[in-house]
Amino acid sequence: MALLLTAWYTLASFIVVAIATASYYLALGDNLRKISEQALLDEVDVCRALVHAKGGDSHALHEEVEIDSAVRRYQKFYVRVLDTSGAALSTTPGMDADLSSFRIAQAAREHRGIFWIDSPGGAPYRAMVATVAHESAEKDLWTLQVAVDLTQELVVLRRQRVWVWMLLAAALIFCPVIGFAIAKRSTHPLREVAETARHIGSSTLNERIRTERYPVEIRILAEAFNAMLERLEESFARLSRFSADIAHELRTPVNNIRGESEVALARIRTPEEYIETLGACLEESVRLSDLIESLLFLARSESPGDHLKRTGEDLGLLLTDLCDYFENAATEAGVMLSLSIGTEVIIVNADRMLLLRALGNLVSNALAHCSAGDSICLAAERQRDRIRIEVRDTGSGITAAALPRVFDRLYRADPARSRNSGGTGLGLSIVRQILFLHGGEVQISSKLDQGTTVTVMLPDSTSSCGVSPQPC
Repeated sequence: MALLLTAWYTLASFIVVAIATASYYLALGDNLRKISEQALLDEVDVCRALVHAKGGDSHALHEEVEIDSAVRRYQKFYVRVLDTSGAALSTTPGMDADLSSFRIAQAAREHRGIFWIDSPGGAPYRAMVATVAHESAEKDLWTLQVAVDLTQELVVLRRQRVWVWMLLAAALIFCPVIGFAIAKRSTHPLREVAETARHIGSSTLNERIRTERYPVEIRILAEAFNAMLERLEESFARLSRFSADIAHELRTPVNNIRGESEVALARIRTPEEYIETLGACLEESVRLSDLIESLLFLARSESPGDHLKRTGEDLGLLLTDLCDYFENAATEAGVMLSLSIGTEVIIVNADRMLLLRALGNLVSNALAHCSAGDSICLAAERQRDRIRIEVRDTGSGITAAALPRVFDRLYRADPARSRNSGGTGLGLSIVRQILFLHGGEVQISSKLDQGTTVTVMLPDSTSSCGVSPQPC
């Protein structure tokens, strides 16, 4: 990455330097051209005035040219005055050798205004041809040929070109060096982040990157990396607790089966005692099988939608069937079970067996926390584009400390009660996973000794019609 940044820095900086030096060189050439053209126009005006006043006085013209050339030390002027017949009345010494009147006249016919002309020896000139009426014969127009030597101007430009090429060569050498230093400094925080990531393992997830000394862009990356580490640390901690809980849950029924079997084999027993021992082993085996089945379900349901067999189900009839299933258990426990679903038929697009399992787990969990005289109510209604299902009970409730963890796998708010009733601590985890598969969610609220309310929210993809459901 540092090499790529260096290349980009070098290219960008070299382009900037090249554009700047080229602009400077072009601006210098343009200014020199404007200066020489303006000087040429000024010289033409002065010479025109002299010719108009003094005619072809070569001495006066020569003196004027010498004065201007002395003032403009880098610009040498040449002036020639021609009469109406084309004969030279006055010529600056040396002008005939480089610029004949015929060559200037020919160039003037090809160009208008100020033009460029080279001498036979290759010396560059900028020239101009004008007409002037002299005072003695204003009707006769004389021709004024004025030229300025551009040798010094080209020398200046040639020197500037040398400096420009030297500057570009220096930029080509120093830009990569400076660019690499900048790129190395810029990528230093990234190397620190990579170094931290390289040393992080399952036992060092508590390490974090210090973000306060980094630029804003790198700080955002480091903060995102730290947030990822926090999530990983939390996930690893949860996985470690889950693994320990699984080992504990599996060990308990296996130890019970082993203990019962060892006691039964310690001496000869009566048929009744063997039957009692086999019954205890069977009970523990069923509990172990339920635990394994629940764990397998949770493992298989990690991919949403892969195991769903959706059908359009009448929620009222589905809750009625659920009430009928738990009616005997509720009556036996002295708990009142009721259903409230309003006057409309609510069709839910769901896997019937999975939804019944989730709601059944909620009712079963409510029964486990209710005593004689308590009540459980199932309610359902449509709210905009969602279907809301509630399971409310007036049982013992859940403590505020345990409430955030009730959906964790193998967590029991009351371990003694759950273990005695055969619970595995996976019921609410399965509920949450089933609703996740359906694109829904589950929430729980509870107050100790006042009861618990579990709210299930499912997406509503169907319309409703006014039909009354059957009561429990």
